Amino acid sequence: MDLQQLAADIKRWGHELGFQKVGITDLDLSSERAALQQWLAEGMHGEMAYMERHADLRTRPDELHPGSVRAISVRMNYLPAEAGFAKTLKNPRLGYISRYALGRDYHKLMRKRLKQLGERIKQACAELDFRPFVDSAPILERPLAVKAGLGWTGKHTLVLDEQGGSWFFLGELLINLPLPVDAPVEEKCGSCKACITICPTQAIVEPYKLDARRCISYLTIELKSAIPEELRPLMGNRIYGCDDCQLICPWNRYSQLTAEDDFAPRKDLHAPELLTLWEWDEATFLKRTEGSPIRRIGFACWQRNLAVALGNAPHDPAIIAALEARRGSVNDMVDEHIDWALTRQHNKSASTSKQVLRLTRAVEKGLPRDA
Repeated sequence: MDLQQLAADIKRWGHELGFQKVGITDLDLSSERAALQQWLAEGMHGEMAYMERHADLRTRPDELHPGSVRAISVRMNYLPAEAGFAKTLKNPRLGYISRYALGRDYHKLMRKRLKQLGERIKQACAELDFRPFVDSAPILERPLAVKAGLGWTGKHTLVLDEQGGSWFFLGELLINLPLPVDAPVEEKCGSCKACITICPTQAIVEPYKLDARRCISYLTIELKSAIPEELRPLMGNRIYGCDDCQLICPWNRYSQLTAEDDFAPRKDLHAPELLTLWEWDEATFLKRTEGSPIRRIGFACWQRNLAVALGNAPHDPAIIAALEARRGSVNDMVDEHIDWALTRQHNKSASTSKQVLRLTRAVEKGLPRDA
């Protein structure tokens, strides 16, 4: 069999299935082991116990599917044409949801396409044995993508491509064929530290090192307990994930829009009013997030995130009334965040009253005596 030709065919078939870039790499990730162990030892994975549970396996992908010798790494763009970043982030009464989660859950879509790619390869080579992965096992997909030439690791730890920025999903197909591998690309972050500077919670503690415990994506998605109080004011109106480090990245000027209808923003989740989302009960939440990655955080964490955003919003009697009305309806964790939000709202009210009083007195002092 002409493995060189097969590799070229695989890339062509991948493009036909909707993957914007396809690369091939071996499975040696031993160079990642020390950094991963150090990151875990420092506790930067927070409550993500699964990261530690299968730490050794993460750098040995061949053990995930015995007999595998190569990974076909793919990327799929998800940035919608009507992303509306500024409109949402600049309005504290709206809820900001990470752009990857505005449409349908990408896991099933990408896994189905990867399976189709595997079946297409098997038609050309009956000896093929394969297994697709899309965040479905302890596998270091970013280092595999970098080795496969899909991009380089940016200082924010995401994969960057000079022709596509970072607005894309990654997936892998582990196979048993010794295909020729692709070469990694040159890193091109240079001296830029924009992502480190812009991070609202300073979660990028140094280039290429993320403290998940401070990351808004972790706080709003992975964390299942109370959000540290000192980080809540820094979250603003971000209720599910955060895109700031990608928004500021110069390479994302070259991002490509998605062609997938499934990734188009849902009306209910695109620039939504915080108070409208707060009115959802659990049944409504489950219905409106059906087929969405948001659903997996559960209603309690959704309410927790919204409470923080409402606390960060400008003072509004309607927000205070809505928060008070929901207290005691979910659980103690949500109530604790509601109480924090109410305190924030009342403090803003008092601050506003003092400012009005000072302004009134200043104006009065400037008026003539007979005014």
